[in-house]
Amino acid sequence: VGATKVEKTSGVWVDGQYVGYLKELKGSKKILLLPGEHEIVVRQAGYQDFTQKVGVQPGGKQVIRVTLAKDLRMQLPTITAEIKLSVVPDRAAVFVDGLFVGHVAEFGGVGRALLVAPGKRKITISLPGYQTFETEINLVANQKFQVKTELIKSGSTQPTSP
Repeated sequence: VGATKVEKTSGVWVDGQYVGYLKELKGSKKILLLPGEHEIVVRQAGYQDFTQKVGVQPGGKQVIRVTLAKDLRMQLPTITAEIKLSVVPDRAAVFVDGLFVGHVAEFGGVGRALLVAPGKRKITISLPGYQTFETEINLVANQKFQVKTELIKSGSTQPTSP
């Protein structure tokens, strides 16, 4: 459970595996874990990670209250390039150079884009149940770039051309 929009839109990892973002992990999408100890990490760009170990009992239920604190070490670049994302499904997590920056929906549409420092950037888009999409781009100052893709469900096969 998150108190503000910052927490609700943050990514959640269980034992090092990305599972989705906080706001969607409830009801039928709640996380089911095997009994034992697990590490829960919640991440949001510009904030310190929230980490908590939980001991899960058979048949037990736990609610974790997440509060994120601003990361005062984070500095935004003064010169940027812009990446617009058009990805299906738009709830997938976005990573730049291995760091979680948010979800696709936050960086697409009118007036919304991901601002990054110019240079070579590795973009990774990930969602449980789908194959991970990765690309590397080399951006110059003030460049506008668009990433457009549809994630493929895991286990499905690509159609082959004759």
